[in-house]
Amino acid sequence: MHHMDKKKTLQPVKRPRLEAPNSMYNRDGNFNQKPMSVSIRGPIPNGPMHPRPLIALLDGRDCSIEMPILKDVATVAFCDAQSTQEIHEKVLNEAVGALMWHTITLAKEDLEKFKNLRVIVRIGSGYDNVDVKAAGELGIAVCNVPGYGVEEVADSTICLILNLYRRTYWLANMVREGKKVNGPEQLREAAQGSARIRGDTLGIVGLGRVGSAVALRAKAFGFNVIFYDPYLQDGVEKSLGITRVYTLQDLLFQSDCVSLHCNLNEHNHHLINDFTIKQMRPGAFLINTARGGLVDEHALAAALKDSRIRAAALDVHESPLKDCPNLICTPHSAFYSEQSVTELREMAAGEIRRAVVGRIPDSLRNCVNKEYFTSNSVRPPYGFVGYPEGMNGAGYPFPNPAAAAAAAAASGMGVATALDAHQSVPHSAPHSQQPHSTLSESAALHLGKESTDVH
Repeated sequence: MHHMDKKKTLQPVKRPRLEAPNSMYNRDGNFNQKPMSVSIRGPIPNGPMHPRPLIALLDGRDCSIEMPILKDVATVAFCDAQSTQEIHEKVLNEAVGALMWHTITLAKEDLEKFKNLRVIVRIGSGYDNVDVKAAGELGIAVCNVPGYGVEEVADSTICLILNLYRRTYWLANMVREGKKVNGPEQLREAAQGSARIRGDTLGIVGLGRVGSAVALRAKAFGFNVIFYDPYLQDGVEKSLGITRVYTLQDLLFQSDCVSLHCNLNEHNHHLINDFTIKQMRPGAFLINTARGGLVDEHALAAALKDSRIRAAALDVHESPLKDCPNLICTPHSAFYSEQSVTELREMAAGEIRRAVVGRIPDSLRNCVNKEYFTSNSVRPPYGFVGYPEGMNGAGYPFPNPAAAAAAAAASGMGVATALDAHQSVPHSAPHSQQPHSTLSESAALHLGKESTDVH
């Protein structure tokens, strides 16, 4: 409490000590008619309660990183749903914002179930699991988080490339299974397929943030790096010191190793298929850390069995291949590190916060579907207390939720300043006066189909 000492001079009137909030019994153990605790919330004013905007995490449970960023401007609930059938009606009717990972899909008919939705933030960079055009036409902004985890995905990609070239994964499994490798003949048999990297050509499909990071790393290993990306301006190759090709066919013809780093869209589904695999060099390697839908996995399995592709590594899958030779599969983990996931979730929550306190879509940093908004599609603003024009308005006039509550009380209207678990306390109040909640600081409402309890 040493930091409170400095403030004593500013507080000439000593506040009465607050008893624990649950002290319904006096010191003799007798029941108190008037409990000694003083409510931090103060009296609840009469009149209708105006909820703050509801933000829902659709396909997860953990809101511990998002809550501190959002709790003073919104109520956060989690649904833990695999599809919109599992989402509680309260969320469908009231949620104005949604956070989602890659494990749920929102097609047009799913989006139409939400009555008040204004913004969706994908906790990640790819947004192929949301119909962004339908969302825009419904007046729902879709945002992503493009800047996180670039190093992790690039490092994972290089890790997989090295495993294919150096056979590390398979050789380690041999040792673990107790296979003895004695002498050069047995080693040749065990390490068959290992290749020299220096001088080989790595073909990168999609030279965005991750593709560029892979190119820079690959140069250090002695790869000759080429890339294909029809969306980039001329001259990008000069800044990175790599070579550009202008058709996918050219890239596949020239590459000893092909790595995919593009978004999935309607133009490139099954970019790697029977036809394009035939354009690859016999015995080439294939790596995919982008999106499962870029690869026709049946065509890849056939090519691996025929050794037309020497080996492949997939971090993303449509339906994971089993019992396939010379294949490494990882569980969509290339982006993961403790640091990258924390950064990702903070950035996603920050975008939701910008939507709540600012204007949609103007205040958003990474809105991917502005082009599909029409003048007819903008939904009406919402009459939240303290939001003069609702979520599409000029902002939250009371950054301090306690001030918002006081203003609402003065006008005879009630306002829920937060979940009961973390009611606002003036910053000048000593920490010892805050009630210790049974809920953690990061608690969120659980609004799955089966339960509306606070977890």
